[in-house]
Amino acid sequence: MQKTIETIKGNDDGANYEFPVFRIAGSSPDAPSAYIQAALHSDELPGVVAIDALMPKLRKAEVEGRIRGTLTIVPRANPVGRAQQFFGSPQGRFHLGTRTNFNRDFPLIGRPDAGLLPGDEKPMNADQQLKARLLKLSLGHDIVLDLHCDDEGLPYLYIQKELWPAMADCAACMGVDAVILWSDASGASFDEAALYPYLQLPAGEAKLERRAVTTVEYRGILDVDAGHAQADAEGLYRLLVARGVVEDKSVATVTEFKGEVAPIDHIDMVPSPCAGAVLYDVKPGDRVTAGQRIATIITAPGEEGGRVEVLAPQAGFILTRRASRATLAGGDLVKLVGDRRSTDARSGALEA
Repeated sequence: MQKTIETIKGNDDGANYEFPVFRIAGSSPDAPSAYIQAALHSDELPGVVAIDALMPKLRKAEVEGRIRGTLTIVPRANPVGRAQQFFGSPQGRFHLGTRTNFNRDFPLIGRPDAGLLPGDEKPMNADQQLKARLLKLSLGHDIVLDLHCDDEGLPYLYIQKELWPAMADCAACMGVDAVILWSDASGASFDEAALYPYLQLPAGEAKLERRAVTTVEYRGILDVDAGHAQADAEGLYRLLVARGVVEDKSVATVTEFKGEVAPIDHIDMVPSPCAGAVLYDVKPGDRVTAGQRIATIITAPGEEGGRVEVLAPQAGFILTRRASRATLAGGDLVKLVGDRRSTDARSGALEA
């Protein structure tokens, strides 16, 4: 296993950012290769601890000569975001200088050629440099996993519809509860940018059946513990074994996905009608009927009429809810995966 340090130049003199990259060379040039990164939103740590639990398995496999495909692993992919603190609270979702989401506006290149990406010689903000560097690290890999988490939620995957159902085995191996299929998001998220150059190739060259590119949402931001880390690491390892990156005959791979699958336009991002304190009636995984109360907003405490009920716009199941119990008017309360297309379906990315 080789460890190298990537450096991102800061926007000001004397400010630089570093992050480690681990590489394991595979023994078979024909085997699939894999790229795994975590904490692109730098305060989202479930993927970080999952990688930490995965690494001993990979080191053992390397010592025993069972690594068939090349592996590139970035345990904490965003040193720029890690450096952003506001009164002791991490600000890892947006770059404070450009006000841009760290998981938006990645370069979209027309073919998988790292030479098409801007290099250090081009003047760029630190977040733009980081995005170009991460995309460059991922190019050429058949499996690309971007590990994130939600506020509070089930474990689920975002998968571009061109890769489904070929990626059903990956969802099964990782043990997620749901898969959300999307296309034409146009937000240039990392997973979109990682697959984009291959979608521009002729079908014979793209080899989409071989590719597994996804954003992984590992439950909620507070679900950082040894049990979840070990379970998620085992899921990642099963995927690597199932796809032939790692050889391990002791691992029983799972190929049939029994979770929920829904197109992204079935999701209702249910907003709060007013500001106040949120009392939830539902939790992630609950099924609801149309018109069922899912939350109450205490908008005028102690006053008659000071409570406002929030009702489910359609039947479906709760995928996620907000961790904060304080809301502003219009703030999203839950992701409801409906049984039919949302009447208020959002185009592109669901959240900022």
